[in-house]
Amino acid sequence: MVGKNHQPGAIASSMVWFHMSDFHQSGPVTTLHDLGDARRDHLEDLLTRATQGYKIGMVLPVTAADLRAAPFSRMIEQLRGVDYIDQVCVVLGDAPDVRDYRDARELVGRLGPKAEVLWTDGAAMQSLYQELAESGLPVDVPGKGRSVWTAFGYLLADPRLDAFVLHDCDIVDYDRILLARLCLPMAHPSLDFEFAKAFYHRSTDRMHGRVTRLLMSPLLQSLIALWGRDPFLHFLESFRYPLSGEFAITSALARSNRVPSDWGLEIGTLAEVFRNTSVKRVCQVDLCVRYEHKHQDLSLDDPHQGLMKMATEILTTLFRMLASRGTVIDAGHVSTLRAAYLRVAQDVVRQYHADALVNGLVYDRDYEERAVEGFARQIQTAGSDFQEDPLGGVAIPNWARVLTTFPGLPSRLRDAGGSTS
Repeated sequence: MVGKNHQPGAIASSMVWFHMSDFHQSGPVTTLHDLGDARRDHLEDLLTRATQGYKIGMVLPVTAADLRAAPFSRMIEQLRGVDYIDQVCVVLGDAPDVRDYRDARELVGRLGPKAEVLWTDGAAMQSLYQELAESGLPVDVPGKGRSVWTAFGYLLADPRLDAFVLHDCDIVDYDRILLARLCLPMAHPSLDFEFAKAFYHRSTDRMHGRVTRLLMSPLLQSLIALWGRDPFLHFLESFRYPLSGEFAITSALARSNRVPSDWGLEIGTLAEVFRNTSVKRVCQVDLCVRYEHKHQDLSLDDPHQGLMKMATEILTTLFRMLASRGTVIDAGHVSTLRAAYLRVAQDVVRQYHADALVNGLVYDRDYEERAVEGFARQIQTAGSDFQEDPLGGVAIPNWARVLTTFPGLPSRLRDAGGSTS
């Protein structure tokens, strides 16, 4: 049942009714719900007025594979109708062929002069990375984290920009209302948020979001049972989708935050936000009724691939974040955590089975049980990795540090954009 005031332009679904009574605030992070009646044109009108005095830059990290897939083309077409974004920085990574760069420029060129492509594999960008590394500022690990960090630097060259908004580029059913809902809490003059994190409904004919559902949620419950209600764990537990790839952040906070370089990016970003701003200035935004993007293989037989690799990197990042807050984590703690997690996760599987049944969704309970067992093994693996290397690799330095040594680097990133040499 859709509310009687629902208008074309909002994403409609027979599931909108589910959101109509959901006003629940689950912890210290403010939750902004999708209650089904917000029209896209209304939100965009608000943003057009708000961004007269509050400028927003957009970051789109894309790989060569994503570049040629249908979702990215759809996203570019949707963004052509957006007038409240001041600049768009598309960071092309994992793209060693110059043809990838040329194809990206041709596609992104549809957005006009406000959009630029930064090619991380190009000679100009590689030269800048090498110069930083030689000065003791390591940025030599490729990946989404470095792409995001590079884009932040590019946007920091323009002091007019107040906030940056980031989107993953593999959203199958992308509609620009997602962007409007994520930007409005940052830009509206009556609000004072410094960070907005996306959450959304992940299902088709079955439930998705396996790492969040089957690993993160029961893991956080188990960590709290083991170490008590640590404020950081309580902060993480407040997020409905802590691993979502979409967020908005003020330019000042982007300058202060360090950026992890691997699958720990999302958790690491939340840890930096917790460290550098007040929880009262953090919100999470329900972007849409349904969200679909490409899915990673579970890879139970190869822990160095797919979701098992992702789980290990997330877990290791989380252990290091807790250790940096003074939490002692030894082999006994890891074994206890694994046992506690397994019990909680098995109960969660039972709950999801019931939820899927009453909603008419396909649910393979045996597959979910095996996924939980695989994640439990990765707790032990990540614990061993942490014990061997508690600090991990050197994190990408934040821009506040970089600018003390290379104050002109953001402008040089601007110059590197559009260059293949």
